[in-house]
Amino acid sequence: MQVRMNYGRTGWPVELGPEWQVTVVERPPMPFLDDPAGATRAALEQPVGCEPLRQLARGRRSACILICDITRPAPNGLVLPILLRELQAAGMSPAAIQVLVATGLHRPNFGAELEEVVGDADVMRTVRVCNHDARCHADHADLGSTARGTPIRIDRRFVEADLRLIVGLVEPHFMAGYSGGRKLVAPGIAHHDAIAVLHSARYLEAPGVQTMNLRGNPLHEEQMEIARRVGEMYAVNTTLDERRRLAFVNFGDLAASHEAACAFVKARAAVRLLHRFPVVLTSSAGYPLDATFYQTVKAMVSAREILAPGGDLIVLSACNEGLGSAEYEEAQRRLVQVGPERFLENLRVKSRADIDEWQTEMQLKAMREARVHLVSRDLPQEAARWTAVNVTSDLDGLLRDCRRRAADGAIAVIPEGPYITPYVAG
Repeated sequence: MQVRMNYGRTGWPVELGPEWQVTVVERPPMPFLDDPAGATRAALEQPVGCEPLRQLARGRRSACILICDITRPAPNGLVLPILLRELQAAGMSPAAIQVLVATGLHRPNFGAELEEVVGDADVMRTVRVCNHDARCHADHADLGSTARGTPIRIDRRFVEADLRLIVGLVEPHFMAGYSGGRKLVAPGIAHHDAIAVLHSARYLEAPGVQTMNLRGNPLHEEQMEIARRVGEMYAVNTTLDERRRLAFVNFGDLAASHEAACAFVKARAAVRLLHRFPVVLTSSAGYPLDATFYQTVKAMVSAREILAPGGDLIVLSACNEGLGSAEYEEAQRRLVQVGPERFLENLRVKSRADIDEWQTEMQLKAMREARVHLVSRDLPQEAARWTAVNVTSDLDGLLRDCRRRAADGAIAVIPEGPYITPYVAG
């Protein structure tokens, strides 16, 4: 049978012969909205836990709107023009509105890439659009610390705005439970000191830090405490179907609206299976998520939930931009040089993680349980050795090797990668 995997912008058709017992892990059919613009306007007029946006905006002097960066295909081009029309209808000048890209510690988006993120040329011309810079200390307002001691330093452009808005994409997230909502605040526009604490082993090794889990998740709890300290803010929450059409949109109070979106996602992204598999073939969800090996780790972590101990985990990912940041590359080099056990030991004694080494830590969760393979046609050759996994472009040859180890030939195939959260019942 043939299964089309998400890979880059074009996909990768994979042929699996009769020697395999194939289980394709897919979402239940997700309804998409026939009138996404109308649904978005209706969400602003019928909010969750607050007044309609136009009423909220009346008398406000300024607004700051947070949006996702290039790593998430949020429908900003749909939502932002509608938001701006509502704010201007409430009497707010375009000069008083700014859009802030919540990059966290990811690289900034400029030029054509920034235009792609914003998704609408009129928005680019009408209001200020800026990138967050986690390393610029002066850009952040100091709001103290959380009860657990995380420093709360948040981009002052958002803190000082009279009206704070968030446009998020809600999907399963392997650390925070779900993306979107409070995650655009921390780590999205937090100072690098705060991000380093949130991504330390204290949180990432905690049992509650799991995909699609909010209860007892200390990382989510810290993010919510930070958001509450910033003050009043409201969110537009969106989800997309497998063809990236708008499937859900709501607006309202940060916590209540995000919880409603998470419930929608959980009912459609969690896929129950009856047993684990000796081989799991997954993707890194295609462009833009699979541009770097850094983002590819998410696919490893989510897929490991249905992999038999010691099995083969295969991830298809373009990785055409290489490993990721210079800091992440350094972490990967250390992993290769000192080995997984010593790398993790060093993390456990640190209260703050080095920039981007947290993704290496998450990779260890998959490596502890599986033989991990990266299949890529586009990864720069010099980067392959620092992935710490087996790298090949020969998927057919790799599958033959895996089949020899899989006694019953059972294989689970996850075309959408981390957009789906498979689990084994009971």
